[in-house]
Amino acid sequence: MRSQTIEVSALLLAQTAFGFEDHAPVEAWNPLIDESVGKLPQGISPDGLKALFRDHPAGVAVVTTNGPDGPVAMTASSLFSVSVAPPLVVFSASALSSSTPALLAADTVVVHLIDSESVDIAILGATSNIDRFADPSQWSRLPGGEPYYLKPSKRFRGKVVNTLDAGAATLIVLEVLEGWVEEQSTAPLVYHSRSWHTIGEHSLLNIP
Repeated sequence: MRSQTIEVSALLLAQTAFGFEDHAPVEAWNPLIDESVGKLPQGISPDGLKALFRDHPAGVAVVTTNGPDGPVAMTASSLFSVSVAPPLVVFSASALSSSTPALLAADTVVVHLIDSESVDIAILGATSNIDRFADPSQWSRLPGGEPYYLKPSKRFRGKVVNTLDAGAATLIVLEVLEGWVEEQSTAPLVYHSRSWHTIGEHSLLNIP
């Protein structure tokens, strides 16, 4: 039963409410800051809040599950862990995504942690109006029937234990049931300012 509850700060709700096509224009920065007091004005606009998070990098995941018409996939930059005992993670699903109804109806999903070698899977999950499972060589099914992509080296299966409406998105809480690391992953992938980036020695800050 989806009886567990979580407390999510307003900051996390803001961070997880935006999808890959939901970014603010640069000019939205202008009305953001009240320079006389150095703080955000009360009643910030949607574009203003999106501008705040545009330069906030995030990891990338692809979530898959079964839908009424076949498997579905969605790329998410909102995945975060909230507990290790029990093992709980959360991601957001936008009301605008065609995959959201299937995710909300699912009992279990598969979450793929995307690295630089599997960025094509992230792009696939973020592209609208295509069949994300058209190539049968890219995916398979777990013993329980859940669809998953073969290329990402890290993934886990999670049970949906709770959902929380959050404006134009829904937060989905998963209990991690099992996970796989099939090989040494390559450089981590992050999404930042509408672009894909990797993290490695080149991005390491030399701080004692």
